Amino acid sequence: MSKPGFFSRLATLIKSNLNDLISRSEDPEKMLNQIVDDMTGQLGEAKKMVALSIADEKRLEKQTQQELETAAGWEKRAMLAVKAGNDELAKEALSRKKEHETLAEQFKDQWQKQKASVDQLKLALRALNSKIEEAKRKKNLLIARKKRAEAQKAIQETMGGLRNASAFETFDRMAGKIEQMEAEASAQAELNEEYSGDVLAHKFQQLEQTKGAEEDLMALKRKMGLAPPEPEPQKARVEPAPAEALDAAEQEELARALAELEAEEQQTELRMKK
Repeated sequence: MSKPGFFSRLATLIKSNLNDLISRSEDPEKMLNQIVDDMTGQLGEAKKMVALSIADEKRLEKQTQQELETAAGWEKRAMLAVKAGNDELAKEALSRKKEHETLAEQFKDQWQKQKASVDQLKLALRALNSKIEEAKRKKNLLIARKKRAEAQKAIQETMGGLRNASAFETFDRMAGKIEQMEAEASAQAELNEEYSGDVLAHKFQQLEQTKGAEEDLMALKRKMGLAPPEPEPQKARVEPAPAEALDAAEQEELARALAELEAEEQQTELRMKK
């Protein structure tokens, strides 16, 4: 298993430009989540490799200790042989002791190298974990920026659509149309009021309104001293007694004249309604 190659791939993954990935991705949020998931998976694999390296270190340390213990055991046997007066057997025991001491030195050398490698792997693992945590924080920030940009883009597109389309123009046109309808309805009501019912009574009503306004104006001028004071009211005169009642012929003539006048007014009203 090649540790340098593995960590090289991890470094390449972490050093990837996330902003560039966003620009080339159809869905930046999904892409960012996938990247973080991949990083987390790679971190898990890295932890397993570091754990295996630590296990190798422990195994080499244990083998070193075992060889040293074995060498010590052969030294005790050599001492036992010497006490028994068997120097040849003592020499063979010392020879085996030397072999195990040599193996212990070799295992110790490999153990120390493995320990140094494990220390480096632990540092790399901590750095990798920090990078992944940083990527997670940056991912959340980028996703928030992406959502804000999407909201701003949606608002601008909506406003642009309203400016480019005829929504407001249609609204103003409908408002003008309603105002026109209101004006036509008001005019029709005014015409109906003027040309329906008693035309003569309507004219006298207008005359009374005009006369009232003139009287109010004159009263104001008198109050301001711009017009002569109102003349004293004259005493009521005693009207002469009415003449004797009309005879039958005169009453008939008066009734005929009134009928003709009423017929003429009705024809005038019909012509105006047409």
